[in-house]
This record gives sequence, C-alpha cells and structure tokens, in this order.
Amino acid sequence: MQKLIPILLLAFLLNGCEQSAEPGTAAPAEPPAAPTTQSTADADEAGETMPAPSRFDIYATVRLTADLGHLSEQQKQMIPLLIEASDIMDQLFWRQAWGDREALLESIDDPATRRFAAINYGPWDRLDGDRPFIESAGPKPLGARFYPEDMSREEFEAWEQAGKRGLYTLVQRDARGELTLVPYHEAYAPELERAAGLLRQAAELAEDPEFARYLRMRAQALVTDEFQASDLAWMDMKNNPIELVIGPIETYEDRLFGYRAAYESYVLIKDLEWSARLARFAQYLPELQTGLPVPDEYKQETPGADADLNAYDVVYYAGHSNAGSKTIAINLPNDEQVQLEKGTRRLQLKNAMLAKYNQILLPIADELIAEDQRPFITFDAFFGETMFHEVAHGLGVKNTLDGSNTVRQALKDHASAIEEGKADILGLYMIQKLREKGEITEGELMDDYVTFMAGIFRSIRFGTSSAHGQANMIRFNFFRQAGAFTRDPDTGRYRIDVPTFEQAIEDLSRRILTLQGDGDYAAVDAFVRELAAVDDQLQADLDRLAAAAIPVDVVFEQGVDVLGL
Repeated sequence: MQKLIPILLLAFLLNGCEQSAEPGTAAPAEPPAAPTTQSTADADEAGETMPAPSRFDIYATVRLTADLGHLSEQQKQMIPLLIEASDIMDQLFWRQAWGDREALLESIDDPATRRFAAINYGPWDRLDGDRPFIESAGPKPLGARFYPEDMSREEFEAWEQAGKRGLYTLVQRDARGELTLVPYHEAYAPELERAAGLLRQAAELAEDPEFARYLRMRAQALVTDEFQASDLAWMDMKNNPIELVIGPIETYEDRLFGYRAAYESYVLIKDLEWSARLARFAQYLPELQTGLPVPDEYKQETPGADADLNAYDVVYYAGHSNAGSKTIAINLPNDEQVQLEKGTRRLQLKNAMLAKYNQILLPIADELIAEDQRPFITFDAFFGETMFHEVAHGLGVKNTLDGSNTVRQALKDHASAIEEGKADILGLYMIQKLREKGEITEGELMDDYVTFMAGIFRSIRFGTSSAHGQANMIRFNFFRQAGAFTRDPDTGRYRIDVPTFEQAIEDLSRRILTLQGDGDYAAVDAFVRELAAVDDQLQADLDRLAAAAIPVDVVFEQGVDVLGL
C-alpha cells in the first residue's frame, strides 16, 4: 500500500502551479408506487434482489473541519446562519427526490438500513444504478418528484405548454388531471422565505460588501426563481473568506429529461492565497479553445474572460450535493448566458479531495494498476485533473450549431453524462497543452495519465445513475476499444500504452465535442447505449475492490458542533 499523502503535500502542488473539474404538493408523504412509464430501466423488480449487508459499508466517514482562526467574530457568527439555510435546501431536496424524510426513516427498523436511506435520500442505492434496497420501494422514477408518476415521455413531449422545460418548475396534474406547471417559489414558499431570511441576516454580518450583496440577491432569487442576477453577482466576488453556493442548481436528479434543477448547498472557507495562485490558469481558456481538435464551427464560442479558480475547505454539504457520491470540485454558474458573458468560477474542495485520494484512489491503484506504473499515482496529478475538469467545462460550445437549442436542452437526459465526459477528457487535454507550454512543471505527464486511469475505476463505481459514473464507463470502453491500455490476465492489473492513450484522448475529445455541437439526441443515445456499460470482466475487477473493503465514497460528520461554533 502506498503511503498516505499528508496535507503538507498540497504545498508542492501550489509551488508547481506557480511555474507552470422546493406549499409542498410536489411530494406526497407516502412512498411512491412502482411506476410503469418512467422507472429506472435497469432496476430489479422490487424485493427480488436486495443488497448484502456489506453494501451498507461502502462509505468512509470523514469529519469536515477547517481552520477558522483567521475569521473575525462576525464572520464566525455567519456560519451557523448559512448552515441553517443549507438545512432548508436539504429538506427541499428530500421532497424532490423522495417525499417525507421522517416518514421513511421512521418506517425502517434496522439502523444500518436507516442510515443507508439517509445517505441516499431515499430507498434507492445511488451508487448501484438506483437499485432499491428496501423491498417495498420499487424502481426509482426517472423523473424523481419533478413530474407526475403516471406521466410518460410521450405525454410530456406532446404537451403544448410554454416554459415546460424550465429549470425551476414542477410538472403536476390539476383537478382535471391535466398537466400544469408550478413554480418552485410557489410550491415551496414557506421554506424558501425562511431560507431567504437567514441569508439576509447573514448579509448584515458580512464584512465583504460583494458577499453581502450576493447574499441579498440570492435571498431574492430563492423567492422569485430569478437567479441570473445573483449568478452574475457571484461571479464578481473575489475576496470573501466565506463562500456559499445555494439554490436549485444541478439537473442530475431529473433522469427523465435533465430539465429540472435540484436544491443543494455548500458552505466553504476560502483559502485566499491558494486561490490567487490557481486563478492564473483561467487566462489560457481562449487559447486552448482555438486548439481543440474539431472544425472551427465546433469551437466558435469564446469562453468568458472573468473565469477563475479558487481553493476551499468545505465545512457543510446539503441536499443534492450530499446525496450519494460527494462533489470534490464545483464549476458554476450553469447559466449558459452567464458563462458566455463572464465564464465560470471553479471551486476546488481540497479537504474532501484529499480524503478521497487517501481512502479510495490509492487503495484502488494498489489493486488494479500495474506495479511498475503505480509510482506515477500522485496527489498532485489527482488535484490537477480535478481542477482542470472544472476549467474544461468552459470549452466547446453551449449552444448547438444550428442555434435551435442549448446543448443541455438538445441532449436531454444524456446532457449531464456527456458534459461530464467532455470535462474529464478536455481537462487532460488542457494539462497536456499547458505542460507543452511550460506552464505546469510539477511532476511529469506520465503522472497525469496513470492517475487519470486509476480515477476512471474510482468514478465507474458511482454507477449508471450518476452522470460521472456513466461518463467514466464510456471513457473506459472507448479507451479499451482503442487499445489505450492492456490488462494482465495473470495479475488482473492494468497498464496504459502511452501512444495509443494519447491518440484516444484526442479521438474521444473530437467525438464528444462533435456530438454536443450537432445536438443530435439519437446519435448521443446510441453512443451512450453502446459504451455506458460494464461487462463481466470489468465487473469482476470492481468486485475485487468491494472484496478488499475499499470505500466507494465518503459520508460526512459535519455541522456547527463539529466546527466548535
């Protein structure tokens, strides 16, 4: 087993960087019946296949702490308010994902099963294709609680209703049984009013004027569903030591169409010195865009010039961000107009990242990477690949070439997996190019390649219900078909072949960028169906990781008490 990497190693990375990824009619309290029109396609029939008890142990517990010594007393007083507002986002996500949290948990007698349901925000295993682990649950609806359980794709597509693909509306049935839209700010009005009030209280304590302005604007956004102005304000924040990401943001939970955003929140403590060092890489986005291996029409958009990179310790996750696999880096806002005007901000969650590296990635490498290539697994490379994954979201196009749709709308339920796959592969492309320019000098390119390969195994374990899991399955199968790696049948370990690995990076980059620009849903659907699958050999290798008791992901001890506030 390789030695665990201490936190001090992060300094090496930064030195290298200097030189060189919801009233509540929406969710009834009773558990949902097994739907016939939008259920998870690969879920077992309810009750036929339940997980072994060891499945409940796939999460390693991590205590989320951070040094708060540099914060003023007013700033420390803000944190409990931000955590309380985050808890409201958590309650709303439960309603979007399942329904009544307390009714579900109180109905489960076994403590281990109850804890697993809390981690998964419902009775479906998020890291096993949403397979039900409670016999009575049945398959998970692909549309979660964003749509009526009895609504089919065909009914929705035939519905002539303006704004039906909106991020911040629920689709429900009226008294006549017809489809109707209910804005989030109406469906969840009492909760959102409370959260907005907490943000306004926090704004009174904020010493940074830009952060205070953002908190007030975000409070208003929560109760109106008008988020663009607060997104723009968030892009302007540069010096605030405390950070809050809050609201309905990602659309991964809507696996029916990928249209609806789910509530979540992060409370973070910013490392201003690290952030200043990392921010320099964003300036290369326009140059890297022009070098993408696709025809000019697929790279005609210019990434925003205000994009930046920031480093944080995260002290609280809530809602979607806390369900199943945990985010270790953030790239926001998702609003395509804001991205084109100002770019995005990339937030690297270094304490969560280090925990996953030590507890998950290193043990996976010991099991599945060829012994002579294992020394190339480094935290520097893991941090860099995660960071450039987030930067790479800004590359390519946000709108289809014919101008009829955003890429997200055109690719529907596949948009998230394709976008995550793009960010993964173009993040590695960026590292290649920045090393060629001499802008990254820490370590060597082989570190990036082998660590990237080990990372594929880590993320495949997130399963088919995860956009990141699908993206990595696609990449594994694409690389295998290209001969980018070999597997030793005697040891069961993998070895990359550098020339074919590099060619596969370019070929997959071109394929994904073209699929996004064309906006051809049928072509993307065929691409995903062909490659987003785990065959028997890969499954056997993943089973070895489970047998070795290597965690799949982490779960947090977090909150005011943990922080000593």
